[in-house]
Amino acid sequence: MSQTPEQNHSQEEDNIPLQHAAEHERPKKQQSVLIYLVILFAAAFLLMALSYFMQRRTSDATIAGLRGESVSAMQSIEDIQEENETLKQQVADLEARLEEAQKEADDAQAQADALTEAQDRLTRAMDLFWQIDEAYVRGRYSLCRTLIAQMEDTTQGSALKESLPTETTTDTDRFSPADRYQEIYDAVM
Repeated sequence: MSQTPEQNHSQEEDNIPLQHAAEHERPKKQQSVLIYLVILFAAAFLLMALSYFMQRRTSDATIAGLRGESVSAMQSIEDIQEENETLKQQVADLEARLEEAQKEADDAQAQADALTEAQDRLTRAMDLFWQIDEAYVRGRYSLCRTLIAQMEDTTQGSALKESLPTETTTDTDRFSPADRYQEIYDAVM
């Protein structure tokens, strides 16, 4: 089946409107794809913008919360520092009071030691005094002089006779131990 040139030409003329129609339809399809892509890009851009603003808002809220916590933490730190300074002052005051109390305790101990020493000296002096008085009453004057020498000895500080009571503790008119010692001393020495 061979076609004649006229038939060929007629067929070509019939194809022209189809080609023309196809060419005009294609841009419509391309335009709709292009519009579809633009809409997709616009939607994607809007979603990205929305996501950005939501993230920004969340980030701002987080930063505001952190700032609040930071301010709260700084206030807590300042409160702790003030409390620390107060505690340091209290420690210094307590150390000063402790030092003062220690000094008072040392003074009290020194007084107690001095009183103990005075009591020991009084006890030794009274013991020696009674021995001197006993020896004098019995007429043992040489023993009395030996005991008086011990009473007058100053090698251990002051003489023991300085520790004898100068007042009597009885309601009688008798001599005090210091007065009686002096009486015996004058009689024997």
